[in-house]
Amino acid sequence: MTIRVMLVDDQVLLRTGFRMVLAAQPDMDVVAEAGDGVEALQVLRGTPVDVVLMDVRMPKLDGVEATRRICADTDPPKVLILTTFDLDEYAFSALKAGASGFMLKDVPPAELLAAIRSVHSGDAVVAPSTTRRLLDRFAPMLPSPGGEPRHKALDRLTEREREVMVLVAQGLSNGEIAARLVLSEATVKTHVGRILTKLGLRDRVQVVVLAYETGLVRAGGHG
Repeated sequence: MTIRVMLVDDQVLLRTGFRMVLAAQPDMDVVAEAGDGVEALQVLRGTPVDVVLMDVRMPKLDGVEATRRICADTDPPKVLILTTFDLDEYAFSALKAGASGFMLKDVPPAELLAAIRSVHSGDAVVAPSTTRRLLDRFAPMLPSPGGEPRHKALDRLTEREREVMVLVAQGLSNGEIAARLVLSEATVKTHVGRILTKLGLRDRVQVVVLAYETGLVRAGGHG
């Protein structure tokens, strides 16, 4: 199955470079490009896309707001944010807006390709350690919980699901969680699916963000 990719960046040379890398892959096809968020939204109305590579700092409409609008649609494409800085507040805002992860623009091509495939499959957070570091950096901006998590939706989770959610928020893969809790990987995947459904979340990145916002996980990555 070919992954349909859209490139959104105001730098033409950067888009050209990414397009060359992706075009060489048998399972990827660059089906659309845009130079800003407004153009991206217009193009997406008429072009089926699986994964959007989204720059954050662009004229007219930045990548954060564009991501928010894209992810508000029914059955939207996955959005992978491209940022120049490792700890960029724009990237944090984009994760909250619904992006499935973020990568640095100077990432090695092999890592970028793996990230696109990962986001497309929905199986894992892109660079969980980097995502956690980003959240650690901006955790002080989040609401400070008064002891117990304030998000009432968390009450819907079983004790085991809450345990799994904490480990997801700490950046562990399904396999690592399975080893930690002495469960099968299939069981962990089931738990993660139930967590997403019960909390109305799109993917694991949103699980991480919510875990920090509610105080289920504190800065430093510990529950």
